Amino acid sequence: MQELLATIGWADLLAPIFFVLCWAGYAAVADGTPGSRSSLMSRMHEYRRLWMRRMLTRENRIPDLQVLLVLTQSNAFFASSAVLIVGGCLAILGAREQAMQVLADFPFVAHTPLVVWELKVLLLVVVFVYAFFKFTWSLRQFNYVAILIGGAPPPARAASTESLTYAESAAAVASRAAEHFNKAMRTFYFGLAALSWFLQPFLFMVLTALVVLVAYRREFKSHTLTAVGRVGEAVPGAPELSPRP
Repeated sequence: MQELLATIGWADLLAPIFFVLCWAGYAAVADGTPGSRSSLMSRMHEYRRLWMRRMLTRENRIPDLQVLLVLTQSNAFFASSAVLIVGGCLAILGAREQAMQVLADFPFVAHTPLVVWELKVLLLVVVFVYAFFKFTWSLRQFNYVAILIGGAPPPARAASTESLTYAESAAAVASRAAEHFNKAMRTFYFGLAALSWFLQPFLFMVLTALVVLVAYRREFKSHTLTAVGRVGEAVPGAPELSPRP
């Protein structure tokens, strides 16, 4: 074990630790704290509540299912992409000498022991396998939303307490599906940053920090959030829909 640590540079030891801390730390801040209530995801949940309430008033709910079809197609595309990336990484492990030789031709690439190079590939495998499971779970939950739309109460009962509770449940499932899709997309961002570890561990850490900044801005400070309104504001065109605290 000591010999293995001696062959690995301190930068290559620090880089994956920094990567995991940034990823886990951002997830804890964005997904699991009261501050996350001011995020774009939280605001879009209010629009999903509006969507499901208006769905109850429609006789023809085919447009609602078409919206879900678009969402599930996005999940399926990225899930397939994750599988292809994982397969490519495993194939590279079988031809590691050739791949290392290709990278060695670049003058700015840091020298990497074989065991470290294999760990870099395995990190990518773990990251994109995680993304695959997140995408497929999101896909399944969107399928559940389709079932909930199919079993929704008729328009004549749209204003009843039971129907409104049903709409809240459907919106909650849709938001959970979107949340897992958001986490999977975030995983893709971090996975792209992990690619830079093959070049330089310091570049890997810099790009990891940049991903955190970009993800934070898009979720909490983006123009999109300004356009759709802050969490707690009345949803435009639906003054009867008060945001849930």
